[in-house]
Amino acid sequence: MNTRRIGPFEVSAIGLGCMNLSHAYGAPPPPEAAEQLLRRALELGVTMFDTAALYGFGANETLVGRVLKAHRDHFVLASKGGMAGVAFDDGVKRVIDGSPQAIRRNCEDSLKRLQVDVIDLYYLHRWDKKVPIEDSVGAMAELVREGKVRALGLSEVSAATLRRAHAVHPIVAVQSEYSLWSRNVEIGVLRACRDIGAALVAFSPTARAFLTGALRDVATLDAKDIRRGMPRFQPDHYARNLQLLDGYAAIARDAGCSMAQLAIAWVLSRGDHVVALPGTTRLAHLEENLAADGVAPSADTLRRLDALINRHTVAGARYNPATQAEIDTEEFAA
Repeated sequence: MNTRRIGPFEVSAIGLGCMNLSHAYGAPPPPEAAEQLLRRALELGVTMFDTAALYGFGANETLVGRVLKAHRDHFVLASKGGMAGVAFDDGVKRVIDGSPQAIRRNCEDSLKRLQVDVIDLYYLHRWDKKVPIEDSVGAMAELVREGKVRALGLSEVSAATLRRAHAVHPIVAVQSEYSLWSRNVEIGVLRACRDIGAALVAFSPTARAFLTGALRDVATLDAKDIRRGMPRFQPDHYARNLQLLDGYAAIARDAGCSMAQLAIAWVLSRGDHVVALPGTTRLAHLEENLAADGVAPSADTLRRLDALINRHTVAGARYNPATQAEIDTEEFAA
């Protein structure tokens, strides 16, 4: 597989986002299926595996650690803190906490679950706006100095916040949603990453399955699927978005690849500092996604894609107002 740089690491241009195996899109696959998928990804040349304290409230890190610990020297391990499950009287709840104490606790808990001595790439999962970014990154820098973390990243931040953080300690990666229908990083973060020598790690490059063409009816989504709370997946908006898919499928046919492969290849075409991070629970989809490494869209294909699917043609916001308030990404002017 082709490779790209993330700070001191050379990684496969397409990594594996492990979240789907424990979190977010309804019932996770059986443990044996999840284990098989992780091992198959390694066999196929994936050298970056991405997890987080939040995913399954620790279950995903436990899974990744158990399955991949014997292969630790063959891949770059990324995880995230600053947003995790916290036990309350009425159950475990997601909490954003960027305080130095919470970041240290999250990291040490992750190390135990992952069964490793050091995490290669450690992200601040969300900037806690109650805590100066300098304080959060300063605490993460202490983890680097102590040998618990090798390099630092941020997730879902603006270019301004990235530059403030980078002034405290080198930031080698920003992980944000990026696809044909989620272009916010193009406002400033994509360029800021290039300017400081950081990678842009693009999660949901297939637009949470929209660009695969497989999700035609949002009513089929699991009751606990997080897409049910996202505006562009609401029935009225989604009906309008579906009108884009026939044209998109035609472009993929002309390009000689699947719709999912074209979506991932488009993301990789946005710059040599961009790494794609799709996730899946199915072996067939894993193999399809990774084959996008061999797809090189022509200039004409890229022009057709940009004309068809862009921020003006997609209906619905990326997040609801409450979730949007939690993140720091730039928004396009109305």
